[in-house]
Amino acid sequence: MKKYQGAFIKNDREIACLREANRMVANILDAIGDAVAPGVPTMRFEEIAREMCAAYKVKPAFLGYCGYPYATCCSVNEQVVHGFPSARLLEEGDIVSVDMGVVYEGFVGDAARTFPVGQVSEEARRLMQVTEESLYVGIEQARAGNDVYAIGAAVQAHVEAAGFNVVRRFVGHGVGAKMHEKPEVPNFKPGMRGLTLQNGMVIAIEPMVTIGTHEVDILDDQWTAVTRDGKWAAHFEHSVAITHDGPRILSISDRGLNRRTIGS
Repeated sequence: MKKYQGAFIKNDREIACLREANRMVANILDAIGDAVAPGVPTMRFEEIAREMCAAYKVKPAFLGYCGYPYATCCSVNEQVVHGFPSARLLEEGDIVSVDMGVVYEGFVGDAARTFPVGQVSEEARRLMQVTEESLYVGIEQARAGNDVYAIGAAVQAHVEAAGFNVVRRFVGHGVGAKMHEKPEVPNFKPGMRGLTLQNGMVIAIEPMVTIGTHEVDILDDQWTAVTRDGKWAAHFEHSVAITHDGPRILSISDRGLNRRTIGS
């Protein structure tokens, strides 16, 4: 790797390792999605993730990171991100966001999805749809020569046009040998210029979108972020390489890139 204004530029071998790490993460998220149903405890998703990491012979990237005690983040309804898996049973109509990472050959895979639990309300379905759409709108801006903040501007415009809001407290990031590298990738447009994207950068783009306020609070566990007004949130994330051919999504499972959560 070489540095460009503090961000790491990856070579072809390093990007191949990142692709493999992210493939594993995407496969784990596929398996977790298959298990999402009313009456299932979110701890079941943690079990699936750890079982599959053991089978892949990789380390869960989140486990122990800054003291985080689990391999997955499982955030239900008004929980935005960093929710703990637990004995809580999912109920019909809930939505659950699962964020997951692995370390493969020294490189980190990182992705997230939000899943419906049984039949959800039209508002919840639209929330998930707009959030996932905004991820792809942001990815389209992940091109060499673009300001990194063009990603957030595109995400914010799409989300707000649909009547939702973007969380500002948490942002996307570079990803590589470390889970959080430069540059930061906001899901909104800051009032300044950002770093110019270059071929070989790998970034995690992860819009977190709310029905109500974008303000969040942190629970007493010091991790779980919830919306201040108690309204629901959704979260989608892909790790993306900046290439000569445009943005390349790395977190694609063996099933292929599907958008099953929004039914298209």
